[in-house]
Amino acid sequence: MEAPDFWEDPERSQECMKELKGLKGTLDTYNQLKGEYEDIETLLVMGYEESDASLIPEIDEALKEFIEHYENLRIQTLLSEEYDKDNAILTLHAGAGGTESCDWASMLCRMYQRWAEKKGFSVTMLDYLDGDGAGLRSVTLEIAGENAYGYLKSERGVHRLIRISPFNAAGKRQTSFVSCDVMPDIEEDIDIEIADDDIHIDTYRSSGAGGQHINKTSSAIRITHFPTGIVVQCQNERSQHMNKDKAMQMLKAKLYLLKQEENAKKESEIRGETKEIGWGSQIRSYVMQPYSMVKDHRTNVETGNVSAVLDGDIDLFINAYLKSISK
Repeated sequence: MEAPDFWEDPERSQECMKELKGLKGTLDTYNQLKGEYEDIETLLVMGYEESDASLIPEIDEALKEFIEHYENLRIQTLLSEEYDKDNAILTLHAGAGGTESCDWASMLCRMYQRWAEKKGFSVTMLDYLDGDGAGLRSVTLEIAGENAYGYLKSERGVHRLIRISPFNAAGKRQTSFVSCDVMPDIEEDIDIEIADDDIHIDTYRSSGAGGQHINKTSSAIRITHFPTGIVVQCQNERSQHMNKDKAMQMLKAKLYLLKQEENAKKESEIRGETKEIGWGSQIRSYVMQPYSMVKDHRTNVETGNVSAVLDGDIDLFINAYLKSISK
């Protein structure tokens, strides 16, 4: 950074700054962990030398905090795949169930926004479609922060809610489904060829808030990829050109992930493994009646505090999943 020509290449300098920030963050976390460890050692020595049993609760509390911070750092070391460090693009689609499913989609949207806030990540809504009467039919969020994709890739799949629906006059329990798709927000150009004949580009008026400009111009973009059926949308940017660039970037990322999954499936078949490669199955259930429980079906991790989970406390599930796939 002290080199005279460092800022002459803005793209390279920004990459260096981003890497520096990540390295500093890791180093700060390590130093904090080391300090906590030394503090516990000091308390133990004091307790033994003075035979002071009153220090035991303080040591227990410090040890619990140390273990929690240690586990968080260990999870970061598991995020070593190519795009784990990148920002994430998360899309939610309400399933069958009308207003109830749309409301469930909006609840999940808030859950991921709260999780991102607690991590210190920024959230940008790239696209959304309101539900009929309440909630969201679909929504796409860009979540920016160190290792955002590495963490959130564990959320890809179907999320199920069981509760007494506020939209059901009979007061019956209802089951709703929302699918979650996550892909890395890959900044560099991915080497994937997309033929013009393979895609169809639609323009439409943005539906979000933003004043007269956003409502009067058809700046939102939808791209449909015929061979795979993949559809990507973006309406966040002010210009049609910027929305198109972002949508193409999203399409390339999805095609790249699809190719990776196909390769993984082929390798699995060659080795004779039966492990499921697909991401589309139900991964988690959120039960609010007749009892309270959130359970991840891949790791069997569960908690009875549904409110905390819906308020963004999902690291329990994310960490368990990352540990399970690292074995």
